[in-house]
Amino acid sequence: MLNILYAGSPDASVIPLRKLLEASASGAPFRIAGVLTNPPAVRGRGHTLVPTPVAEAAGTYGLDIPVLTPEKLDGSAREAVTRLNPDVLVCFAYGKIFGPKFMSLFPLGGINLHPSLLPRYRGCAPVPAAILDMQPETGVSIQKIAQEMDSGNILAQTVIPLDGTETAGGLLECAAGIGGDLLVRLLAEASVDGTFSDGMPQNGENATYSRMLRKEDGCICWNRSAREIDAQIRAFTPWPGAFTCVDGTQLKILTASVYAGSLPENCERDSPKPGTVLGVDKRAGILIQTGDGILCVAQLQWQAKKAVDWKSFINGSRNFIGVCCTKSE
Repeated sequence: MLNILYAGSPDASVIPLRKLLEASASGAPFRIAGVLTNPPAVRGRGHTLVPTPVAEAAGTYGLDIPVLTPEKLDGSAREAVTRLNPDVLVCFAYGKIFGPKFMSLFPLGGINLHPSLLPRYRGCAPVPAAILDMQPETGVSIQKIAQEMDSGNILAQTVIPLDGTETAGGLLECAAGIGGDLLVRLLAEASVDGTFSDGMPQNGENATYSRMLRKEDGCICWNRSAREIDAQIRAFTPWPGAFTCVDGTQLKILTASVYAGSLPENCERDSPKPGTVLGVDKRAGILIQTGDGILCVAQLQWQAKKAVDWKSFINGSRNFIGVCCTKSE
């Protein structure tokens, strides 16, 4: 029986954890010996300490799974891990770097689920990066944990075709589900063989990198094409979100698409400035001019207001047609 320490923190990390727990309950030759996750975070006006989604999920199966939440992976954290007698570390979106001393605690080493086709999009935001670059496909890789970020040998990899409608949130959930199934298979094989295969070395010359997202990345530049702005909106859903500014007030663009129809007769046609609200298509949404093409907006949200569909928005903002959206101030 293989003892696993599962490391993860956000909502997406819960999906592979649940698949591993369900497989273990169904007789798979491994068990979750413990969970490693970030400490509880302060949330809300009441400054309540809220555990990570992974910590909460660990307690839902009635298995009394130990949950470790160290601030640092120091000596005391290593002692706590050692008491669990783990054979292997399994990681997906934990959020901390594993040093040599920590990795020495696992006889079979560690494996990491990464939502891209490594060596493409190493780093912390591979899913938004693939959408921003308008790639025709991305994927899921399981790699051996190495000291250089996301550089370990690849043990398994699956391609995920993209159709240009994916959001980062939805695609991450999809990748987590596919990756969870891959983890179940690999860990079952390792339980029988007593080790993992050597895997396939990555070609570092082909590596690309994804950087950490910033809130300001969501600011829309209307001089870009409708296709690029559509990709930006989807890549930054749910965070940091895509936004613009109208008369000094921030406006979030929540869902949109590239407009492929014919402009209605009441729309402005005389070389409007990018960012100009041209009018509405009664079947599709609000039409906004870009540097190349027209963006059709279906859902919006004024700052400090609720998100609404485009019809409700226009009913509450009757002077919106003809205004020019700009970068946030």
